[in-house]
Amino acid sequence: MQHLHRALIEGRVDVPRMGRIAEVDTSYPRYVVLDDAGACLEPAVQYLRDLALSDNRPLTCRSYAFDLLRWFRVLWFLEVPWHRATEAETGALVGWLRVAANPQRRRHNSDAPRPGSVNGRTGKSYLRVGYAPSTINHNLTVISSFYAFHGHHGRGPVDNPVPEASARRQALAHRDPDAIPPVFRRARLRQRVPKTEPRAIPDAMWDELFAAMNHDRDRAAVLLYVSSGARASELLGVTPADINWSRQLIHVVTKGSDEREPVPVSPQALVILAAYLDSAGMPPAHEPVFRTRRGPDKPLSYWAMRRVIQRANEKLGTNWTLHDIRHTAANRMANDPALTLPQVRVILRHSDLTTTGRYLNARVEELFDALQAHYNRPRVQQTVAPGYDPEDFKAVFGG
Repeated sequence: MQHLHRALIEGRVDVPRMGRIAEVDTSYPRYVVLDDAGACLEPAVQYLRDLALSDNRPLTCRSYAFDLLRWFRVLWFLEVPWHRATEAETGALVGWLRVAANPQRRRHNSDAPRPGSVNGRTGKSYLRVGYAPSTINHNLTVISSFYAFHGHHGRGPVDNPVPEASARRQALAHRDPDAIPPVFRRARLRQRVPKTEPRAIPDAMWDELFAAMNHDRDRAAVLLYVSSGARASELLGVTPADINWSRQLIHVVTKGSDEREPVPVSPQALVILAAYLDSAGMPPAHEPVFRTRRGPDKPLSYWAMRRVIQRANEKLGTNWTLHDIRHTAANRMANDPALTLPQVRVILRHSDLTTTGRYLNARVEELFDALQAHYNRPRVQQTVAPGYDPEDFKAVFGG
């Protein structure tokens, strides 16, 4: 048995893609984990039902279901029952995820940039082939929660198979949300997640991206994104009833809270949105305003809007994402002297002020311009103040 664990950790074998996630008619849960024979995994169903009843969104439950499916695939491969799992199986999972290829990163175009390489125009890295460290850590968190749930009900192994840092858990349980988070050592098997600064689109490259939009629908969408800072899914859910034309506001349903909140937008964005709706027609009051342009009339999906940005990237040789537009909005607002950081926090609907504070930074292109001016500035010539003899200065300080 141990040789399978080592082979998995070292990448000499791969885990078969057994089982799948299925959407079902029930609300609690909406998604279930199925084994290779198509039967529901009852331990996973019980956990996901509790997760849904705890007021988590369906897509959150779906994400957790995929994490559980990866875990059960490892257990099936190692022939270990879920209730007998130990830290050895957790180590095998982590080792496998560190070397396995993520099927979501599969490239069908042979001319696509090499995974992990850096785009020469934007300075952004392309996604790696494998699983990101944050994905591995999230998977461990879900598995730990899964066994904690069953342990509460007297099921599963005595010890949680996922190691945890008890000191960190105790400190964060009573932390002031406005205080700086304390720093603790990572628990064993947790991955180091590199800290990266948000990447905003420079003004000149933003003009290029906007010019690459070839329809009023797409122009209106990107202008609404960059002026409101709304998340991609939030903006695509905006209906005619959510637009306040006179006050230049749109109402979005905030991700995570389901609260309908007003967000200011630019007049230019509303002008182009009006032009788009004038030509495409106004949808019913409670239907999303952004619609598909071809085929049956239906709301524009996240993946379709993402493809709009991808086509612009192919034309410009860049690798911007929809979330980069939100970063751009946040960077512009946070560095505007007319806006305070708490005001920007309200507009962006951040739960923590430190998140908004990440955007208080100098952009690379601004540093470049400042350095070019510095390089081209004449050197300062040293002179002797009036009343002093230059020869005396040379004798004392050297010529």
